[in-house]
Amino acid sequence: MEMIDMIIHFSLETSAFIGKLVWGTPFLILMLGTGFYLTVRLGFLQFTHMGFAWRNTFGKMFQKNSDADDTGSITSFQSLTSAMAATIGVGNIAGVATAIVLGGPGAIFWMWVSALLGMATKFGEATLGVKFRNINSDGSYSGGVMQYIENGIGAHFKWLAVLYALFAGLAAFGIGNMVQSNTVAVAMEEFGVSPKISGLIIMGMVGLVTLGGIVRIARTAEMVVPAMSFLYLSGSFAILLLNYSAIPQAFQSIFYYAFNPYAAGAGGAGVAVSQTIRFGVARGVFSNEAGLGGSSIVHAQAKNVPVGQGLWGLWEVFVDTMIVCTMTALVILTTGVLDSGLTGAELTAAAFHHSLPGPGGYIILISIVFFAYTTMLTWCYYGEKSWEYLFGKSIVMPYRILFLLFLYIGANYELQTVWNFSDTLNGLMIAPNLIALLLLAGVLVVEKENFLNKHL
Repeated sequence: MEMIDMIIHFSLETSAFIGKLVWGTPFLILMLGTGFYLTVRLGFLQFTHMGFAWRNTFGKMFQKNSDADDTGSITSFQSLTSAMAATIGVGNIAGVATAIVLGGPGAIFWMWVSALLGMATKFGEATLGVKFRNINSDGSYSGGVMQYIENGIGAHFKWLAVLYALFAGLAAFGIGNMVQSNTVAVAMEEFGVSPKISGLIIMGMVGLVTLGGIVRIARTAEMVVPAMSFLYLSGSFAILLLNYSAIPQAFQSIFYYAFNPYAAGAGGAGVAVSQTIRFGVARGVFSNEAGLGGSSIVHAQAKNVPVGQGLWGLWEVFVDTMIVCTMTALVILTTGVLDSGLTGAELTAAAFHHSLPGPGGYIILISIVFFAYTTMLTWCYYGEKSWEYLFGKSIVMPYRILFLLFLYIGANYELQTVWNFSDTLNGLMIAPNLIALLLLAGVLVVEKENFLNKHL
């Protein structure tokens, strides 16, 4: 066990060094540049056609969709909630708080920028996921970045698909595993539960669902995601009502420090604008996952046509970052807890405790547990499908078991080290996906125009 700890510790420390490289200026330019390029090529779709997107997504939930493709495994709404199970996670609670502590209030502005541009990126991922999915011999479906690289760009780019699948399978142990279980363990420890006990409970609860595959995951997400989002947003809204007079100052600090150095507290060390941008974009990506490409794996399972599913992708990013993450940021900035010395989920919990003593603590605990739980479910599926592409179906069950073991390890490790590990792996898996999206932008334009011509 000591040898395993040494190997894991070395890997995490090494990833922190690599993380500084992959999240440097060139990477941020590629990340934001891809979102901007797709936004322009798609005619600013996320700004000009949100009403149209609403009518063709949520507006059709309770009526028969003439565009539905019955060859999928799950409904479009199930695919959305499954994808949002991965995006609405501790990144919305702990990630936002960490971004503000490390990058200052201005980091939220850059989180918004990455989200608004990321809506076009996510649209592309969901659309291509459905368009280039494969139907397997057993009737199941395989879709995602690997398939739209190989089937869309061509077999000569398979090496890029292999790289993505390798990195995505590894990244699942960070963003969708260790970060989630670590945050739950920290929250449970506040209520007297040992991280070792939390780790075992998490393993058991995740295993009950993931061992049943995508259909069981989708059914669970369909029930849990709307309920947990409502609970958290209701608590946040109540706090903002209590502190409404501080909201204008919160927005002012977000916009001011987006372009000016920030000093935390009296005599605090300054935060450079470059650091503000880095943590804003990095935590934004961690939360909404636009650019990672993972959600394309589950969107590819939907009973829908490509662009029809892509429109759900727009809402995935909007709800996650522009609504949920913004509410978290405003709660922290309006309650005066930013200079408390806390970070991560503990900082957000302090904000809830401050304004809602008693119920606030339970809202945060329940939200963290369920946000993290659903994220772990979906990311297990992302990881197993990525490695299934590399090694075949025989890898699926061993991967699920290994995923469960890492949940326990994550529950018992230091928070910042785990975050560094996740940021690094996120960066490595993003690059192949962004290259694919840039090369397939023309396909997206044709698909979008054909869909709009039919429905407008």
